[in-house]
Amino acid sequence: MANYNTKISEKISKLSDSQIQSLFEAMSKDNQMLSSIIKSLTSGVLIVDTEWNPLFSNKAIDRFILFSTHPDDASTEGLKLYEIVKDKDIAEFFKNCADTNKTNVSEEFSISTSGGQVRFITITITPLVNNDEVAGSIIVVRDITEKRNQEILLHRMESLASLTNLAASVAHEIKNPLGAISIHIQLLQKAIEKARKGDGQLPDEKFVEKYIGVVNEEIDNLNKIVVDFLFAVRPVSANLELIHPNEILAKLLDFLKPEFEKENINLDIELCKNDIRLLLDEKLLREVVVNLSQNAIYAVNENKANISQGTVTVKSFLKDDKYLLEISDNGCGMSEEKLSKIFEPYYTTKATGTGLGLTMVYKIIKEFSGDINVESEENVGTKFIISIPVPQLDKKLLSYEKGEK
Repeated sequence: MANYNTKISEKISKLSDSQIQSLFEAMSKDNQMLSSIIKSLTSGVLIVDTEWNPLFSNKAIDRFILFSTHPDDASTEGLKLYEIVKDKDIAEFFKNCADTNKTNVSEEFSISTSGGQVRFITITITPLVNNDEVAGSIIVVRDITEKRNQEILLHRMESLASLTNLAASVAHEIKNPLGAISIHIQLLQKAIEKARKGDGQLPDEKFVEKYIGVVNEEIDNLNKIVVDFLFAVRPVSANLELIHPNEILAKLLDFLKPEFEKENINLDIELCKNDIRLLLDEKLLREVVVNLSQNAIYAVNENKANISQGTVTVKSFLKDDKYLLEISDNGCGMSEEKLSKIFEPYYTTKATGTGLGLTMVYKIIKEFSGDINVESEENVGTKFIISIPVPQLDKKLLSYEKGEK
């Protein structure tokens, strides 16, 4: 195309008016075709100049990015692209690229549609080159929701695969109550059969109630086993988004402070300084922290006779491409036996506990593709350590920042 334009410019003085008009119409048609192709793309396209003023956008961009004023609107003249983008994270990404003159970069974001659905997108920025000079930037936005959902589904399928051992364990547990029920029903049947062959009198009432009582007790045990199993296999309904965990934790812990003060417990907070994003469900993350905080308060109150001041510490930091969240206390702690059972359904050390809280915490963290470990010592305290993987794009950003220092 460049060579073609050069040849035309060399010969244009020799062309007649009608030839020039025909040439102009042909070029206009080509430009219109090129513009139509770009506007018809399913990926969003934005073009900005070197000052990040919007020059062009296609129709698809409106599905991914919300603007306070549309880039094609005449009122945007003089405004930078990041000044008209509503999403804070995307606007900050654009501004950072503009301030540091970054090109050939890509980052992932989660957005909410008008219908309330969460979509995952990648934004890629490449230089716009004209006559061997950078004339601006080309911004391409792609929808990767299906890819991300497939990854989440694969993770859930891997989790379901581990249920084979659980199902085998439940089958084994069911055998014992069923065996007891079968034996006691057979004893009842024999007693009734014997009575019919004899004087026709039924066995003593206490004799019958004894066996029926055992049967009912074992039926209750069976019901509990089934309920526990259903709870264990029920999937967590997580709406995962790329969010900033430190912002959520800071607000939540500030909200929980009065509860700690009421119990005369110090709350020490030390959140990592990196503005990292993780694939989380904000509501479920809050549920995890609230549950662990309440457990910590209970443990500290149980151990007040052995300590001068109750303390709960919440700490987060980055290590080996993982975000670690530690919630520790100087409470009553747990024995090794209790420690091995705390995530089991209906196991609790509280007089009024349901035994479901930590099971749900465990399931939520697994839904985040993370891990949770516990360290505890009786009359010393307990520490819950949650680790969640950092998304690949944020890993690259962290590596870049480390290299700058």
